[in-house]
Amino acid sequence: MALFPNTRLRRTRSQPWIRDLVRETHLTPHDLIWTIVVSDSADPIEPVEAMPGTVRMSVAEAAKAAKRARDLGIPAIAVFPHIDPSLKDNAGTEALNRDGLVMRAVKAMKDAAPEVGIICDVALDPFTDHGHDGVMEDGVILNDATVDLLVQQGLAQVEAGCDVLAPSDMMDGRIGAIRGALEESGHTDTLILSYAAKYASGFYGPYRSAIGSAKLQGDKKTYQMDPANTDEALREVAMDIEEGADMVMVKPGLPYLDIVTRVKEAFGVPTYAFQVSGEYAMIMAAAQNGWIDGERVMMETLTCFKRAGADGILTYFAPVAAEILGE
Repeated sequence: MALFPNTRLRRTRSQPWIRDLVRETHLTPHDLIWTIVVSDSADPIEPVEAMPGTVRMSVAEAAKAAKRARDLGIPAIAVFPHIDPSLKDNAGTEALNRDGLVMRAVKAMKDAAPEVGIICDVALDPFTDHGHDGVMEDGVILNDATVDLLVQQGLAQVEAGCDVLAPSDMMDGRIGAIRGALEESGHTDTLILSYAAKYASGFYGPYRSAIGSAKLQGDKKTYQMDPANTDEALREVAMDIEEGADMVMVKPGLPYLDIVTRVKEAFGVPTYAFQVSGEYAMIMAAAQNGWIDGERVMMETLTCFKRAGADGILTYFAPVAAEILGE
């Protein structure tokens, strides 16, 4: 590269039109997956105190959200449930209810906007009375017993109309078990988006409030990843791809951009990042206090996911960001 003054890198930053021409990373509504929480409450919407601007939606409101996503160009919605605490038990058996909240929401959303992809969380933590992602016995989360239930949960979701199963539990072997069950039941076109590298993070707190998760007994460090590890993430991703995952995810998002980059470079498969509740809540809280320009930081973070190599971002900001991008 020629030295200054022959080379002045500020030349290509001098005007908006040239900045547009040389921009390396482009964000569009098609890069966004809208994460929503559905509720069996009698209220159409319920504000989530820990996540300003986010609400729990009734089934009818979720159907409206599907239409809004379609109109904004958002290709998919990821659904998470907030259920009546009385329905929760040690094994999360309500997750298997074919007439349960998630199944009713999926059916309503597909009826309202069939062209919008519906992604279902395959995990038991919204349904357990101890807040863990699996069956608990004497304080231990049982891997294989949990996988058996996840397979049943996933099949029930697909039968309701779910397009993408997204196992977020981090049990060993669950991708292979779910893929095998899908093939055997004739659901050969159902996609699996694996939470392949999900870390035992402190950023999930507001989400647990949003879904009304039981007060967690202990922690999830025996099955979610250590935030200090990177090579282990590649092993997890490799296993899930081998077992039949079509797409993989890194969670949380912004603090783990290095993992997103490593996964994308190593495997070249569709790779997604989850801008989780804690990330969302920090941006919103700082913006409400006037400490940052919330809209600017929102768009900056979403662009950074793309720059790191993510093919798409799961985010609570999706509809707001899509409106801005569509202007």
